[in-house]
Amino acid sequence: MSQTPPLRARAEIDLAALRANVRALRAHAPRAALMAVVKSNAYGHGAVPCAKAALAAGATWLGTATPHEALALRAAGIRAPVLCWLWTPGDPWREGIEAGLDMGVSGLWALREVTAAAREAGRPARIQLKADTGLGRNGCQPAHWPALVAEALAAEAEGTVEVTGLWSHFACADEPGHPSIAAQLDLFHELVAYAEKEGIRPEVRHIANSPATLTIPESHFDLVRTGIAVYGVSPSPELGTPADFGLRPVMTLAASVALVKQVPAGHGVSYGHHYITANGTTLGLVPLGYGDGIPRHASGRGPVLVGGEWRRIAGRVAMDQFVVDLGPDGGAVAEGAEALLFGPGDRGEPTAEDWARAAGTIAYEIVTRIGTRVPRVYLNEDSDE
Repeated sequence: MSQTPPLRARAEIDLAALRANVRALRAHAPRAALMAVVKSNAYGHGAVPCAKAALAAGATWLGTATPHEALALRAAGIRAPVLCWLWTPGDPWREGIEAGLDMGVSGLWALREVTAAAREAGRPARIQLKADTGLGRNGCQPAHWPALVAEALAAEAEGTVEVTGLWSHFACADEPGHPSIAAQLDLFHELVAYAEKEGIRPEVRHIANSPATLTIPESHFDLVRTGIAVYGVSPSPELGTPADFGLRPVMTLAASVALVKQVPAGHGVSYGHHYITANGTTLGLVPLGYGDGIPRHASGRGPVLVGGEWRRIAGRVAMDQFVVDLGPDGGAVAEGAEALLFGPGDRGEPTAEDWARAAGTIAYEIVTRIGTRVPRVYLNEDSDE
């Protein structure tokens, strides 16, 4: 029987860890329903497999940014409620209506486009009105909230929409004690109360993201929206490690060493020769680069476990590859040896947070940017419940 050849590189996605993370997050917000956010291909982990695993573990909603992401879930046969919130003029409103999506509405232009699409479709659109309580991105400004609520109620009376939700988003929930948190909560209460006094009867009210789910119980309302925490990454190192919250990283990124060679002292390594060998040494070539999502900003700093030891990237990250200095004896590393870039840390490998520090960014970006050239290998697909 032939064996599957080893992969040049792979991102192992542990769906048992994801299911356990969803259960842990449900325990943090026991009175609220849980939305698993699977935008941007589930933060790089694979939207459809992760959505199915999250639903199997008790998530009852899914969230995406774009309508195209949400429609792809429907095309994969996923029927659970899906909220998508980042709409632009001319987007596929009618397709969203016919697919039974919940659609975020942040202004009158969007409400008017979705009601026109509902008339064409001959069925009401499910919409959720989003308030800007202080983040300053998407969402309706408080001064314009009465007009949005009034027009939504008129559309509801006409039968073109059903207002299923009222919601907002925190700016600084990952900074405990930040004064904006209380200010946003107070304003959200006020705007929800106004909408309900006018006659809106939402199915769900929600503002909590991952850090708020973990640390601000008064923000949970009817639904919490958990994104990065579903994938076992802490939403903020200042709040705690994944283990502190009962979470486990889901993605492990690995590659096979493509070449091992000895070079003399004074040998330049990679573009620009920002790394020059101090002594005769052994170099190992790892076939991943910024074309695969390895941050170029981690040049000279990115950590990799090879041959049982942490190594640092030697020189610049290139598009398809980078080099690690294995030392004079090479650590008994040969071609085909495993290079572990990040994972849960069980085998002593770095974590996504270690890479975030090396690249001067956040762990969200590290996992999300891993590109399509890296195959996803799904582990523990069968439910463990």
